[in-house]
Parts: sequence; C-alpha cells; structure tokens
Amino acid sequence: MQLKDKVAVITGGDSGIGLACARLFLAEGADVAIISNNSEALSAAQNQLGANVMAIQADVTIPKTLGAAFAEVGDRFGHIDVLFAGAGVASTTPLDGASVETVERVLTINIAGSFYTVQAALPHLRSGASVILVGSVMSTMGYAGFGVYAASKAGISGMARSLASELTPRGIRVNTLVPSATRTPIWNSLAQTEAQVQEIEQGLIRSIPIGRLNNAEEVAHAALFLASDRSSSMRAAELVIDGGATGAPQGASVYLA
Repeated sequence: MQLKDKVAVITGGDSGIGLACARLFLAEGADVAIISNNSEALSAAQNQLGANVMAIQADVTIPKTLGAAFAEVGDRFGHIDVLFAGAGVASTTPLDGASVETVERVLTINIAGSFYTVQAALPHLRSGASVILVGSVMSTMGYAGFGVYAASKAGISGMARSLASELTPRGIRVNTLVPSATRTPIWNSLAQTEAQVQEIEQGLIRSIPIGRLNNAEEVAHAALFLASDRSSSMRAAELVIDGGATGAPQGASVYLA
C-alpha cells in the first residue's frame, strides 16, 4: 500500500499507460481521479476501475476546463499528492507529408497540455506531492518520420527540469517517466491498417534489445516508484523504461515511413 491515504490525479487515465497507472495506484491505496476529453472512453474506464474512481471530462489544451476539473478534485479530496500528466498523442510526421494540423496537434497536446495540467493542479498540490511528466526515448533515438513527436517529448524533458527548480522550494518534486514504445491503443492512431501498425512495431522492435515493446503495466510500476515516497529525494530525474533501446547503437538507423 505505497499510496495509502494519497490522492492521485491522472490525465489520459482512460486508456493505455494512464489506465494501467490508475488501476495500480488504486491497488496501492490511493484515491484516484482520471481526466480525459473522450467521454465514452472515460465512462468505460470508470466502469473497469469502479464507482469510487472520480472521472472528469476535460481537455488538457483548454486551461479553463482543466481548472474546473481540478477544482472538482479539490472539492472532493481537499488536495492532490500525485499528478500523472499522461495525456498525449503520437503521430508520424515525415517531412514530405506532415500536415500543419498534425504538427500543431502533437505539439499542443503533448507540450502545452502537460504545462497546463501542472498549472491547473498547482493550487491543490501539497508539500510532498509528486508530479510525473511523460517523456519518450524517441526524443533522443532519432527515428525517421517522428520528428515532431520527438521534439514534443524533448520539450517535456526540458520542461520537467525547469518545473523541478520552480516547485522544489514548495516541497513538490517533478520527475519524468521515459518509456520506449509501449503496447497501448495509441498505436492505432499511427496507421490506417493493422498491417501498417505491425510494420511500425516491427521497425521499433529492431532497436530494442529485449525484442519486444513495453506493456503498460511495466511502465505503471515505474510510475508507482515516482509517485511513492520511495522517490522522495528525486528531482528532475528521468526514469527510463526502454528494454535497453537507448543503449543500442543500431537504434538511430531504424527508418519508419
């Protein structure tokens, strides 16, 4: 029960890594609130997790709706101990085919959305709270065709360092979870067919020494460490869960179209 008597808020808690974190944090004793802009997925996640989980519909790119969502959490629980900023999107953005809309969507949701999330949660974060941002090994691996996504995740790493400096005097720690490719529904947005999804996965797997993608539960257990008091001395750290990918010299040669 590493999170007993703690309150955890998870954006993107309706699927993938966020949902796995919600499930694990509950098992570890936390009161949990999940936030998503997808009403159907949010309802389905709440049905899986149980009626005691607070589910709030809000868009991380709209500060006003986020502020209202965190005000609801504050009204119910009084404070927040763990903030997992997990809402994000992935998309291929090859130079010869990426649309303006796709570029802006990835940058806005991944970077601005993460910043707005911490900003909206700040009035409710008490001393000792843990803020967890979600980066990616793609920020340093140099995968072709993922330039904008890589930039967004590199931005997360830089943001976390600055926020850690800003919030440490308040007793709030900020760290970054850095997974490699993880098997979640996000992959369905990268391609139009299952065959194309498999092609992308196989391209990524060639750069991962353990020969497979992460599963969401593995990443959630790393998030639990950052959420719990066991990481109390960590600030601006990056916890990498990548199956050895960042140590594999062949990683940068993978081409994904």
